[in-house]
Amino acid sequence: MDDFDRKILSQLQENSRQTAEAISETVGLSPTACQRRIKKLRDEGYIEKEIALLAKKATESHMTFIVSIVLAKHGPDRVDRFKDHIRAFSEVQQGFYVTGEHDFILIVTARDMNHFDALSTKIFFNSDYVERFHTTVTFSTVKQSLTVPIR
Repeated sequence: MDDFDRKILSQLQENSRQTAEAISETVGLSPTACQRRIKKLRDEGYIEKEIALLAKKATESHMTFIVSIVLAKHGPDRVDRFKDHIRAFSEVQQGFYVTGEHDFILIVTARDMNHFDALSTKIFFNSDYVERFHTTVTFSTVKQSLTVPIR
């Protein structure tokens, strides 16, 4: 990967619907060269997925919860099974296996508190993986991005 590829990836992170022509003006290559490089970046796995970031008004989920989890028991098999468990819930938007006081941090969305209460029962209370969890309810989204610096 060279500097042109990094510039292309940066542009695609900001708006993956940009045309090769628009990207070419920014990175200093021809549109055809940009198209070839984008295809190569996809083929080589540098671009994992292209998605639409929806506004909250387009979804039923209007509340965001940050959940810290401590597992009941540890070990590679238990951790992997818990990872599979949380992947089964579309409301779990992001999940992080972390070090420190907690084992996992989850970002969860729900329509309202009643919906989150029902989810908590399914994900945490009815799970023999979880020893305890702590939930923080967010007031508002200050920043939402999945872009990462490319150097």
